[in-house]
Amino acid sequence: MSGLRNSPALLQYVDDELLRAPLLFDQIVEGATEHARHALPTMSMFERNVAGETIEALQAKRARLAERYVESLRVQVETELAKPDALAAAPSRAAMPVVLALVEEDAVALEVEQSHIVQLVRSTAEQEMRELATFLAALVGDMDVAQDHNPFPPDVHVRALWTAAQALPLTRGHQMQFMRWAGTPLAQLLRQSYAASCSRLEGMGVEPATYRTMILPGGARRSHQVESTYSPDLQRMRETMPAPMDTVQGPSYQGQAEPAPRRAPWRQVAQGVGERVDRQSIELVSRLFDAINDDQRVPEDVRLLISRLHGPAMRLTLRDPSVLDKDEHPLWRFIHLLAYEAEMAPDAADPERQRLLRLAQTLVDQLAAQTDQRITLYRHALQRLEVFLSQRLARRCAAVATQIGAMQKHESRIEAGHTVPSSLDGVIDAYALQTVPAELMSDPADSASEERAGQEWLAGLRAGQWVRLMLQGHWVAAQLLWPGEQRQIWLFGDGASDATWAIRRRALLMMRSAGLAKTLKVRSLVGSAAARVQEAIAASLAS
Repeated sequence: MSGLRNSPALLQYVDDELLRAPLLFDQIVEGATEHARHALPTMSMFERNVAGETIEALQAKRARLAERYVESLRVQVETELAKPDALAAAPSRAAMPVVLALVEEDAVALEVEQSHIVQLVRSTAEQEMRELATFLAALVGDMDVAQDHNPFPPDVHVRALWTAAQALPLTRGHQMQFMRWAGTPLAQLLRQSYAASCSRLEGMGVEPATYRTMILPGGARRSHQVESTYSPDLQRMRETMPAPMDTVQGPSYQGQAEPAPRRAPWRQVAQGVGERVDRQSIELVSRLFDAINDDQRVPEDVRLLISRLHGPAMRLTLRDPSVLDKDEHPLWRFIHLLAYEAEMAPDAADPERQRLLRLAQTLVDQLAAQTDQRITLYRHALQRLEVFLSQRLARRCAAVATQIGAMQKHESRIEAGHTVPSSLDGVIDAYALQTVPAELMSDPADSASEERAGQEWLAGLRAGQWVRLMLQGHWVAAQLLWPGEQRQIWLFGDGASDATWAIRRRALLMMRSAGLAKTLKVRSLVGSAAARVQEAIAASLAS
C-alpha cells in the first residue's frame, strides 16, 4: 500500500472498519459456536470434551478475545501504513544479529491452518474483494488499480483471529480447534463485510476505478506475474526482424516511432555489416535488451549493469550465432544468474549484495572493454560469478557454525528417538482439513504419491539453493545453508537479513504438501523478453 499512507480518505476508512470490528468478531464467535454444536453428534468422546471446554472458554473470555482481535487488526494496519516502502519492511542484514529459530511441526501446522483459512476466504469472497479493490483504488486516486489497497485483506483478519484465539486459557490444541470452527463463518462474514464496504463507499459518491492491471493475491511470488510458459525460438524470430540499414531512411518499425537513444548503438554496429541476416540478428538482440531493460521485476541497479552489455552482445552476435540459443549461452546465463541472486537479497545495504554488484560491475567493465567479443569471455565471467556465490555461501555457513553444531546434536537426539512432544495434544490431527474447501482438498488416493513427491523434493535440495517459505505469516526467500547430516533438520538463511531457520524434516514435508514451501528457479529474462518482443511484432503487424 505504498503511496497511500498520507491519504486522509484511506485513514478514515481504516477508522470506520476498526469501529465495526468488535461486532464482526462477535458474529465470528457465534458462527464458530454454532458450527461446533452442529458437529457434536459426529464427535468422539474426547472430541466432545475438547469442544465443550472450548465453547465454555469462548463464552467466558469473549470480551477479552474481542479486544485482542481488534488490537491485532489495528497494529497490523498501522505497521503496514508506517512502512516507507517495500524494501524498508525487510530487516537490514547489517543491523541484525544472527538469529536461529527452530521450526517444529506444531509451528508449521499453525501456518498450514491459517493458510487454509485464507484460501477459504479468498475463494468465498473473491468477487467482493475485486469489487472493493476498485472502490479503494478510486478512494486513493489509483484509477488504474495498479495494486491492492485493501488494508484489511483476509490474511490480516486470520492473523488477528489467531491472536484472539491465544487468549483462550486452554491448550494450543483448543485454540486451534476454535480457529477451525471459525474458518467458514469468517469467510462468509468477510464476504458480507467487503460487500457492505463497497455499498458504503458507493453511497459516499466514490466511483470505482477500472481494472487495467492484475492484482496478485497476498504472498504471491514476484515471478507469478502473467507470463506464458511458451518461449519463442530466437532463430525463427530473427527471420521476422526488419534488417537495419535496408534503406536510407533506416529500418521499418511498422508505423512506430524510432526510439533514437536506444537505437543509436546498433545503428553504428549495423553500418559495418554486409549480410542482411547479421543485421537482423543485431535488431533482435537489441530489442531483447530493450525488453529486459523494461522488466520492472529486475532491480534497477542490475538493469543498469545489464544495459552495459547491450553493445557488446550485438558485436558478439556477429561472431557467435549461438547467442540466439537463449538460455544455454553463457551471456544469458550470466545475466540470469546475476539478476536472480540480486532479487534474492533485496536489501541495498546488505554487504553481501554490495559485494555481488561490485564483482558484477568489474566483470561487465571487462566484457564491455573487449573489442574482440568471444564466447570464452562470458564463460569466464559466469565462472567468476559462480565462484563468488560459492564463497558467499561458505562465509554465511561459517557465520552460523555454532548453530550448525547445535543442530547436529539435536539431530542425534532425534535419531535416538528423543523427540519433543506436540503442544497440540493430538487435536491437530482431528480435523486437519476441515477448513479447506472441497476444490482445494487432495484426493486421499493421492496421499502416497504426494508423500513420494515430497521425499523426492527434499532429496533434490542442495546447499545454496533458494526456496520460498511461508514463515510466521509471511513469504520469505530463504537459502538452504545446511541440509543436515542425518537429513532430519534443514538450516535456511533469510535472503533479506541474517535470520536463520532450522526446520524439521516432517515440518518441511508438511509445508510442501500445503503449498507453503517451493523451490525457486532462475528466471529466464531472455525468454520472457522474447515473448514480449514477439507480441509487440504481432501487434504492430495487426495494426
